[in-house]
Amino acid sequence: MRADRLVATLLLMQSRGRVTAAEVAQALEVSVATARRDLEALSTAGIPVYPQPGRGGGWSLVGGARTDLTGLTASEAQALFLLVGSSSGRSADATSALRKLVQALPATFRVEAEAAGRAVLVDPAGWGSSARPRAPWIDELQGAVVRRRQVSLTYAGRSGPSARVVDPWALVDKGEVWYLVAGTPGGRRTFRLDRIRSLSVLDSPAPRPDGLDVAAIWESVVDEAEQRRSRVAATALTSAFLVGVLRGQFGRHLTELGPAEDGRVRIRVASHTARSVAEKLAGFGAAVEVLEPASVRSELAALGAELVERYAAADP
Repeated sequence: MRADRLVATLLLMQSRGRVTAAEVAQALEVSVATARRDLEALSTAGIPVYPQPGRGGGWSLVGGARTDLTGLTASEAQALFLLVGSSSGRSADATSALRKLVQALPATFRVEAEAAGRAVLVDPAGWGSSARPRAPWIDELQGAVVRRRQVSLTYAGRSGPSARVVDPWALVDKGEVWYLVAGTPGGRRTFRLDRIRSLSVLDSPAPRPDGLDVAAIWESVVDEAEQRRSRVAATALTSAFLVGVLRGQFGRHLTELGPAEDGRVRIRVASHTARSVAEKLAGFGAAVEVLEPASVRSELAALGAELVERYAAADP
């Protein structure tokens, strides 16, 4: 878009002091004729830009005028570039935006900001996992949220697919799963993007509550979900080494209760059912001893019996 290019041209002049049309063309990847027209357009629009002919000439801002489009301190600039500078999932738009931001920074900030952008590499794939695919519908929903447009979607819920029209409020990335927080005739709802089967953005406006606090809404969503995921708790004994491994299984639903008399560690773990607790613990065999409740011990015994029945008589 030409407006983006004009802003980028102005930032380039601000950072370099004086530029030629050829330098602008090279930096913004446009033709020299286009760069010259953009420079003339800035001057015509009242921006204090003027040309200086002759050897060593070019285009400059009158009196070294500056347009502060960032307002960033040195530490803020570095923090921003550390956050998004070298993410392997960065989009082309983000790359372009960061390039323009570098041009807008004062020279004293620029070197360290660029270094910060190269200091961190984000690899979203876990060990043994493939690269994380881009969430479906993310572009359409981002546009709908920003422009406040309703969306029509088909959603695969527990009772089967259903069609509905919703007011998109925000998108949330939670543990590598994307969610849409939206308003519906029945109140606020949360939708997993990977369960949306079809989606179209409508022209109708999407109302949004005044003072919408997305962070507070999502906190309540998480609290409700975690309560459902921790309805059954079990007390167990295990080694100190395995506590960290088990925490990877149970997350916030593991609590250390202190050392036991035999040197092991007493823990409490929880999940949504007794069977789920047992399934998460069964792979550790006798290294984890469940003390209570009886329902989890029974499920572990049942799992053990199933495995014995399946594999005890198997061929070597």
